[in-house]
Parts: sequence; structure tokens; C-alpha cells
Amino acid sequence: MRDLSGPKGYEGSQPFGMVPELVHAGVMTDWLNDDELWVPQSEHVAFKPVLFNTGAGYFLNLLRVRRSGVVSVHQHSGPVHGFVLKGRWYYLEHDWEVEAGGYVFEAPGEIHTLYVPEDVPEMITLFHATGSYSYMDEQGNVVGSEDVFSKIERARQHYEKIGLGANYVKRFIR
Repeated sequence: MRDLSGPKGYEGSQPFGMVPELVHAGVMTDWLNDDELWVPQSEHVAFKPVLFNTGAGYFLNLLRVRRSGVVSVHQHSGPVHGFVLKGRWYYLEHDWEVEAGGYVFEAPGEIHTLYVPEDVPEMITLFHATGSYSYMDEQGNVVGSEDVFSKIERARQHYEKIGLGANYVKRFIR
């Protein structure tokens, strides 16, 4: 616990209607450990929520991929920021590669194919995504979509299945 006998901060009230802060200890360290809170998206792909902001339509999550190869072809409706924590990956449409410690900005509207190289056993990236993703086949036909609400629902179903209850997801919603 923090010592509260030191300097004093702001003593006034916060703006009416402001949502409470959200604090998760160890997101970049402890949370990377393999545990049941990773929400499966497929056999080798899972995410761990950090924040679901339903009012602004964005989410932050850790994405973990435990196989090499194509993860998905997709298009974003809004900007995406990615911070690679483990492993490396690239888009087949570009000549760059981002690795642990790196950052990538993805512009809204671009279509790209996430690829994890053969020699990478595990990739973990913290993504901040605004808006939705459209998943596509190689010809650009939409085969699925994802947004903050579908991420919440997938997490709710997973937490219910593992015995935490569907409402466990509320701790990530602001």
C-alpha cells in the first residue's frame, strides 16, 4: 500500500459522469504468463483484454499467436497501434518487420495480412484498435468482423465457460 502521509494532490471533486480509472498491475510482465484468462480466437490465437471502451468504440488487448504462418487478412475501420512484447511479425504486403520492443501504426482502411515467421514459437503484441476489423479472404471478400462489442461477447462466453462467470468481463469495460 502506498504511504498517504506525503504530499497532497488535488482535493476537489472529479467531473460529473466521469468513468472510474482502470488499473491492472503487471500487464507487460505478469499477464504474459500462460493462464486461463487468455480468450481463444482459434486453436493457436488468443487475446487477453486490457480495456474495452464501449463509448469511444476501441479496445486494448494482448494478442498471442502460438504458431507460424498467416494469422488473418483484415482491414481496419480506424487506427491501430501495436507494441510488440514478444516475438516478431510482419504484413505480407509490406517490406518491414516488427519485433519485441517495436511499435507499429496501422492506418484506417488498409488491407493487410498478418504473418508470424517460421522461427517464432510465440508472438505477443499489445494492440490498441479503434473501430472494427473486417476479416477477408485473399480476394477481399468479407468473411467476418470484430469490434469492441464482439470482443466483449467472446470474453463473456469464455469467462462463463471457465467458471468465472460472464460478468467477469465488466472489470475491463469503461
